[in-house]
Amino acid sequence: MKTMKGVVFPGNKRVEIREFSIPVPGPNEVLIQMKASAICRSDMSLYYGNPVVGGEAAKSGSIIPGHEPAGVVVGVGEGVRSVKTGDRVAVYLAVGCGECAHCKSGYMMFCVSWKCIGFDLHGGDADYMVVPERNCMKLPDQLSFLSAAVSTDAVGTLYHAQKRLGISGKDTLAIFGLGPMGGAGILVAKALGATVIAVDMIEDRLSIAQKELGADYVINVRTEDAVARIKEITGGIGADAAIDCSGSPAGENQALDCVRAHGKVAFIGESRETAIKPSEQLIRKQVTLIGSWYFPIQEYDEITDFIIRKQIPVEKLVTHQFSLEQAEEAFRMFDERKTEKAVFVWPDETV
Repeated sequence: MKTMKGVVFPGNKRVEIREFSIPVPGPNEVLIQMKASAICRSDMSLYYGNPVVGGEAAKSGSIIPGHEPAGVVVGVGEGVRSVKTGDRVAVYLAVGCGECAHCKSGYMMFCVSWKCIGFDLHGGDADYMVVPERNCMKLPDQLSFLSAAVSTDAVGTLYHAQKRLGISGKDTLAIFGLGPMGGAGILVAKALGATVIAVDMIEDRLSIAQKELGADYVINVRTEDAVARIKEITGGIGADAAIDCSGSPAGENQALDCVRAHGKVAFIGESRETAIKPSEQLIRKQVTLIGSWYFPIQEYDEITDFIIRKQIPVEKLVTHQFSLEQAEEAFRMFDERKTEKAVFVWPDETV
C-alpha cells in the first residue's frame, strides 16, 4: 500500500507528520498531488483545539488541515468528466450537497450540510488529497501554484468583498488589519484604482503595505488616532469604504467610525462578539455594513483573470515557504507572527 505524509494537530499546539495511505478517488472524485498549500490564520483555531468552523471531525485532532491548496490531478474516479489527469487546479474549500439552491448558486459554504476541507475533511497539508470533481478550479497557465494557493481564500475573499462594496477608482478605502487578508485587500484595491489607507499596529506590516503592496497611506494605531487621521486625509469627510480584516473589536469599530455618510463597511476578520453603536455608527450615517466570506465558485475564473490582466503580484503576500517536513516550525512561526502568508511547497514549486 502506497503511503503519503500529512500534518495533524493532536492538541495543545502540537504538530505531527503522520503516514497515511494515499487516498483513492471514488465516483465523481479526483486525486490531486499537492504543489502548494497556504497556511491561514483560521488554521490556528485547529492548532489551539478550538476550530472556528466544522463539526466533531474538526475537533478530533486527526484531520489534515489546509483549505488553500493547489496541485495537479493525478487520478480520477468513475463519472468524472470536467477534469482530467494532468490538469492544474486549485480547490474550493466548501463541499456541499450539490443540489440545493446555495450549491447551485455557487455559494456551497451556505449549504446546510456543507463540510469544510481542512476542518471536516482532509485538506492540502499532505502529499495528496481527494476532493469532489466540482470543487476543482482550473488554473490558467500564467498562474503558478504558489500564486494559486493565495488566490483563493486570501485574494478571492477580498476580491469578492470589494466587488460587493463596488470599489473603484473614485473611492478611498481604509483597510484595518494587514495580515495576508489585509495585504490581499491592498493589492485588489490598487488594481481597481482606489486610494488605499492601510491601518495596523505592527510597523513591519505597515512598511510592507506601503513599499511592497502599494498602499497610499499607512497608519500605526499605536501612535496615531486612526479615525482622526483618516478624516484628515479625506478632508474631514471620511473614507468612502472600509474593510476590517483584523476581527478585533477596535478595528471593527474604527472601520465604522471612519467612513463618511452613506459609506460602506465590510467585516471579514473572524470575530465571535463585538459591541457597536448602531445609532451613531450606522443609522445616523446611513452606513451599509456587510459580512463577507469567501466567494462563489464560478467567480474563480473572474478572479484569476483579474490577477493576470492587472498583473497583480500576489506572490508578494508570501513571506515564507516551507517543506511539509518543516510543519512544526511553520505553524509555530505563524502562530508567533514571525511570518505573514506562509505556504507549504513541494520541490518543483519552490522559488
